[in-house]
Amino acid sequence: MNADESFQAAAKHHQSGRLPEAEKIYRQILAADPNHADALHLLGVLAQQSGRLEIALECYQRALTVRPNQPDLHNHIGNVRRSQGNLPEAAAAFAAAVRCNPRHVAALHNLANCYQENGALNEAIVFYRRALEAAPDHFDVLIHLGNALVSAGQPAEAIPVYRRAVALQPKSAVAHFNLGCALKDASQPDEAIACFEMALTLEPGFAQAANNRGSALKDIARLDEAIAAYRQALTIQPAFREAHDNLIYAMLFQPDRGPAKIVAELLRWNERFAEPLAAAIRPHENDRSPSRPLRIGYVSPDFRDHVVGRNVLPILMRHDRERFKIFCYSNVARPDSLTAQFEPHCDGWRDIARVSDADAAAMIRRDGIDILVDLALHMAHNRLLIFARQPAPVQATWAGYPGTTGLRTIRYRLTDPHLDPPGGGDEFYSEESIRLRESFWCYDPLGVDLPVNDLPALSSSNGPARSGRGIAFGCLNNFCKVNEKTLKLWAVVLREVESARFILLAPEGSARQWVRRILQLQQVAPERIEFRAPRPRLEYLRLYHDIDIALDTFPYNGHTTSLDAMWMGVPVVTIRGDSAVSRAGLSQLTNLGLEELAAQTPEDFVQIAGRLRADLPRLADLRRTLRERMERSPLMDAPRFTAGLESIYREMWIRYCGRSG
Repeated sequence: MNADESFQAAAKHHQSGRLPEAEKIYRQILAADPNHADALHLLGVLAQQSGRLEIALECYQRALTVRPNQPDLHNHIGNVRRSQGNLPEAAAAFAAAVRCNPRHVAALHNLANCYQENGALNEAIVFYRRALEAAPDHFDVLIHLGNALVSAGQPAEAIPVYRRAVALQPKSAVAHFNLGCALKDASQPDEAIACFEMALTLEPGFAQAANNRGSALKDIARLDEAIAAYRQALTIQPAFREAHDNLIYAMLFQPDRGPAKIVAELLRWNERFAEPLAAAIRPHENDRSPSRPLRIGYVSPDFRDHVVGRNVLPILMRHDRERFKIFCYSNVARPDSLTAQFEPHCDGWRDIARVSDADAAAMIRRDGIDILVDLALHMAHNRLLIFARQPAPVQATWAGYPGTTGLRTIRYRLTDPHLDPPGGGDEFYSEESIRLRESFWCYDPLGVDLPVNDLPALSSSNGPARSGRGIAFGCLNNFCKVNEKTLKLWAVVLREVESARFILLAPEGSARQWVRRILQLQQVAPERIEFRAPRPRLEYLRLYHDIDIALDTFPYNGHTTSLDAMWMGVPVVTIRGDSAVSRAGLSQLTNLGLEELAAQTPEDFVQIAGRLRADLPRLADLRRTLRERMERSPLMDAPRFTAGLESIYREMWIRYCGRSG
């Protein structure tokens, strides 16, 4: 046989899976002609398929000396380099392939994947779109472009991309699932739920679809169904930690749930995920001098424009950097403009978004952290399994929400004397409660320049002030905090003032229909309810210009949302509950000297709201003075709050030194 016939024979062996025979002939061809580009190319493919990456790379590079402008060879080299974990050289090879052929779909796709893996989402999106220009119906490119758009915070742009993927492969569970994720992020929960349900129909063992269905149900306050969905995810995949975190957090919003149920779930979480890591705990070598400067580490996914980030940044700005060295371990997937404000206030900024729990724990040990503080508890993207490895001698939790982690390795939880009155309830926490001086929160609008307006009820367009016409009650809390008991209590308030409106932040669709139905059954006409969609922070704050009195939710009160309301001059009427999350309103109002707005009972709640709406001069005075009252209160006294926090850290450290002898 001549060389061409030998090559054709080898190619047939290769295609039919007789790889040893194919390799033997390729080598025979190359023995006769070391520069036979096709033989080098396919021998490289064969070696790559069998995992012999160095041989494959050598073959491709030799073939390139013969055919330097062959895009497939550059693309193959990129795939080898990517398999070796060398992302920069892989990207360079894919880019070379694209230069050889600007419409080489595989190379464009691979280059986009490299950018996405490296966090360069804008560049990834550009090259995914270029790949689609060359191959508009490429399913994988559509999926990856949608993923990049969602990761870049552009879910609305991802929705039509995923719809094309679903149309191409209607039986793809992944396509329906990804479309559901984009719809959920774009505040379209009803259709998102339908997508997750379709994904589960197509693939009943799709645990992530069950989990995300639970989160979409939670978004529209269908908490019992959400919790059932999280349990379904755990039945499919018992080690699914994200679903278990979501289950625990959702239970906090359920009416009539007792703390014992949450404790039991936390114990199950701890036993499954944290206890097996106890073997990784090693003695600490930190200097046990009680008065030396301390190294404080904060771990959070929310060093960004988020309620936790906005609560923590004022503290970091005021830490005593002579007595405390501050390290932030950032698990932020999408940094934003606020993220950039954290780093200048740290002695060490560590991005752990792509770092494993074990490696992050090792990093914290190397940094010599004395006190490590969790800022998320069981909220999304927490890193509690770092704490399960005990990388610091003292560990605490604060700021995410006033609850408990369930971890035995976290010794302290920070709270305040109003959320957790001394002498009761501590048996439901795995940590020891240490109370901040006055407040769990340290509020700061962080540069938002939005003035307080006049009381809406007194504006001429709302009718005569003396009759109380035009009063607008409202609630802009996260909709998952709304439940039937809360709606029925609000209805009693609204029945007392037939002309009053109610403004509620809620996603479109079934959530609004449910609210209308419940309130109509309570003799509140649907036209009295004005819904507002979730929106960016400045536009959300502007909604308070239309609200006279805010009515709180229970059992999970508004937290930062209530602080926002009062900073905008809107008083909040709340009920004192029997758990820390249900005493947030009490804590905040007490710190403002407005404890009388915190009801003891539902009946008190109705009476307080009624008295307030009937006393327009007082409402107008509160409108004018609440912001100044906030600014003079412990709620916005960041230097005082930080000093108190630092004294607590010192107390924790002195205790540790005493325990250590």
